[in-house]
Amino acid sequence: MLTRMEAFEQFVALALESEGLVVSSALKFPVKRQTRKQAYEEWQTHGFEVDLVAARSDKLVLATVKSFFGSRGVVASHVRGEGSERRMNALYALLNDPQIRNTVVAGAAERFGFAIEKVELRLYVGKFAGGGAEGEVRAWCAEQLVGAGPITVVGASEVVEVVRKVARSKQYRDNAVLATLKVLDAAGALT
Repeated sequence: MLTRMEAFEQFVALALESEGLVVSSALKFPVKRQTRKQAYEEWQTHGFEVDLVAARSDKLVLATVKSFFGSRGVVASHVRGEGSERRMNALYALLNDPQIRNTVVAGAAERFGFAIEKVELRLYVGKFAGGGAEGEVRAWCAEQLVGAGPITVVGASEVVEVVRKVARSKQYRDNAVLATLKVLDAAGALT
């Protein structure tokens, strides 16, 4: 079981494992950025976190996971980095800031020995905001080319579908998500 992982991230990790990927919890990648100093040039290095990193011999997946179940949900303008709240836009810097995105993808490729063309960037969403946010997020991400291609967007229903298939296996795995699904299924709580 992976440690230091948010609950929805555990679902996503199982879905990634079902693709034959080895999954790691959050890792940070250094990105050197120029500060806003006017008087002189100054650079700082910050670590940008990738929620889940998954790999197998032919691909490296960098996954940003946003559940937002108890809130409004994932807002398209924030994902694009165009929202009025800088703090909310920054939650998606790995997606909406080309310098951060390209530096992290290149750094992950180098760290793990993959060609940049083998690195996939994915956004896993627990809850989308209303008003067409899901369609807007998917459309914008489809236009962003990074590493292996467009940013892949995976919603909660897609993740749950995969995890439910994994839970049907009779092979025992000590995993809280799988155990929860099996208990709910045995109690007749899943439809």
